Amino acid sequence: MSNIIETRGLTKVFGSNGAAVHALRGIDMTVSRGEFVALIGPSGSGKSTLMAILGCLDKPTAGTYALDGERVEGLSGRELAQIRNDKIGFVFQQYNLLPKASVLRNVELPMLYAGVSRKERRARAQELLEMVGIPEKAKVLPAALSGGQRQRVAVARSLANRPALLLADEPTGALDSKTGHEVLELFADLHRRGNTIIIVTHDLSIAGMAQRQVEIMDGLIKVEEAA
Repeated sequence: MSNIIETRGLTKVFGSNGAAVHALRGIDMTVSRGEFVALIGPSGSGKSTLMAILGCLDKPTAGTYALDGERVEGLSGRELAQIRNDKIGFVFQQYNLLPKASVLRNVELPMLYAGVSRKERRARAQELLEMVGIPEKAKVLPAALSGGQRQRVAVARSLANRPALLLADEPTGALDSKTGHEVLELFADLHRRGNTIIIVTHDLSIAGMAQRQVEIMDGLIKVEEAA
């Protein structure tokens, strides 16, 4: 099985000299295609910094990072933006939906940036809304949805360009326990469909749904274990 992610010696330093903060201190990590990994650790452990680098939202200070076989740590900002749109799907705690765009339009957006034709992106967006269980909400605005429904829209949007990697940062943090469980079941179903998923969480019960848990402490991988 090939690797989607391979990092070697990743470090990240914020500031300099006496004010330097070493957020990552040498991360060696691999994630196989089709794997479901939970990234766990306390606040300030470095997991959010690592997630930002894995998602090509930030660059490491040193070390190497290959995403889907392509070295990305030295790419320009424009090249990283292209990688994000083509190969990575993001799901955030606060959904990050466009409030004045319909649900269908929100799901279409990554495909619009990718140059997909209107007919094709509309059909794909409707298909994804059916996959996440809310096809009837296509024409409404996000404000008319519950938190769980908004997160389902965010999941559908993250899958628009058939990404190699799905990154979820505390995706149930703004939801009640029942709704959060339903969203986690959706992630489990996506994994069964073959999607590669990394979920960042501080909740061990959520992490227990993943195949493998990677614990970050003080900028280093402390423990890796199968769930």
